[in-house]
Amino acid sequence: MLELKNISLELGEKPILKKLNMKFEAGKRYTILGNNGTGKSTVANVIMGVEGYKPQSGKIYLDGQDITDLSISQRAQLGITIAFQENVRFEGIKIYDYLTLGGKIKKSLDDVKKALKIVGLGEDYVKRYVDSSLSGGERKRVELASVYMIDPKYVILDEPDSGIDMMSIDTINMFINQLREKNATVITITHREEIAIDCDYSYLICSGIVFKEGKPAEISEYYKSMCDACEHPNEIQLIRDEVI
Repeated sequence: MLELKNISLELGEKPILKKLNMKFEAGKRYTILGNNGTGKSTVANVIMGVEGYKPQSGKIYLDGQDITDLSISQRAQLGITIAFQENVRFEGIKIYDYLTLGGKIKKSLDDVKKALKIVGLGEDYVKRYVDSSLSGGERKRVELASVYMIDPKYVILDEPDSGIDMMSIDTINMFINQLREKNATVITITHREEIAIDCDYSYLICSGIVFKEGKPAEISEYYKSMCDACEHPNEIQLIRDEVI
């Protein structure tokens, strides 16, 4: 289990996360749902151990081990990985080499082709390069394929539909289901209820706290009816300060 206990984080003296608690059981699919600016991607960075995102208080545990002070590379060695919202930015590298880390990942050519197929790319991409000929959507798919290739235990997908057209929502869900077949725990960061609804458990973030959590259908419906039209998402803090 991956667990966040009472995580509080300030960036530039501004409180971003406030005594946040979350649990992610092995092999399940979770969604962290919320509007832009409510702290979703910050949660992803905290879990991954991105530099500058160490919480001022609280602890992060992986299977009972305190990993709060571990680096991003140390967490990766424990099986935690992230596909950031930005598309793959490497230039001039062959896609095959990118997916196999230059041969460090011991996978066959068929494995590479399968990873590409799962994200909607043809076998011909094995011979292509990451360069100006790739669209933003193609770069995003290559990034997702690289996540599949490393057989992670815990996968954080930060806005996986960013840079991919609407027709690919089904492809994203298929990709996530393929990860689950590898017994990976998948944590999807999104503001799209159509992605959030297809999971085991949902967290709704507002003003850096877990405002609601529970069944995906109920959380997605609440988000759709209440949060989509909200122009001041972080003012929920005014309501919850007495509780925190």
